[in-house]
Formats: sequence, structure tokens, C-alpha cells
Amino acid sequence: MALSGLFLEIFRANGRLVAAGDKLVSPLGLTSARWQVLGAVAMSSAPQPVAHLAGDMGLARQGVQRIVNELADQGLLAFEDNPRHRRAKLVQLTADGKAIMAAAAKVQRPWVDDLAADLDAGKIAIAAEVLKALWNRLDEEPGVDGTLEQD
Repeated sequence: MALSGLFLEIFRANGRLVAAGDKLVSPLGLTSARWQVLGAVAMSSAPQPVAHLAGDMGLARQGVQRIVNELADQGLLAFEDNPRHRRAKLVQLTADGKAIMAAAAKVQRPWVDDLAADLDAGKIAIAAEVLKALWNRLDEEPGVDGTLEQD
């Protein structure tokens, strides 16, 4: 039951986090979803195909592909040939994408510092470890394919 309660709090926090992120980066012309995709590309050690980015984010490839295409149309991302797969292009930040990420980081830092005020850094680290462990277990869960059974 404790884990079910944690899941409910994660869902509630996610909704508020997305709304707050939208508000934070909207002056930059971004949404939380676009910011998340840009962040995944930025944090990748090398250009990745969309399927790998989506997997790292725990999202459906089709949704990430749509956002990647929009960001490429805006000039924030670019595609390059993938030597391992003819059709699965590699995604990378453009100079404008790097600039927008730097601007987002600039507004994010004080926001995060304010959110973290009076919170125990050790407990935050433990929470992150628990979430990572859950992520790994859910990723390995047999029979979980992201669909709901209908009666």
C-alpha cells in the first residue's frame, strides 16, 4: 500500500511539474514536453535515434518523433545520417538548440533552488534512488507493455 500511495503522489507531482515547467519555459517558446526532449538530446553523450531517446525517457517513440520533428522545424534540432541504420536518423542539438537550453537552465536554476529550500538533500537523493529502482523494475517487468486490459 505504501508503494500505491507513492504512485499517486508521483502522478499528482507530475501534473504540477508539467504545469510549472510550461509556465517557466513558455517565454522561451517551449513547453515542458519540448524542453524534456531537448534535455534528453542535450544529456545524451552522442547523437541518438529517436527510438533510443524515447526509451531513455520512458515515452512512446511516436510522441517523441512528433516533438523532435517540430523542434527540427524550429531549427533547434537537426538530423544526421546514422551509419548503423539508413532510416533511423541521429538527433542532435543545433546552435540555436544549445542557446535555448542555456536560457532554460538560467531560469530553471533559481526555480529549483527555491523548490529545494528547506528540503533535506539526503532525502532527495534517497527519493531519486527509489524512483530509479522503480524505473528499472518496471522496465524489466514481464508482461507490462503499457496497455490496459479491458473487461
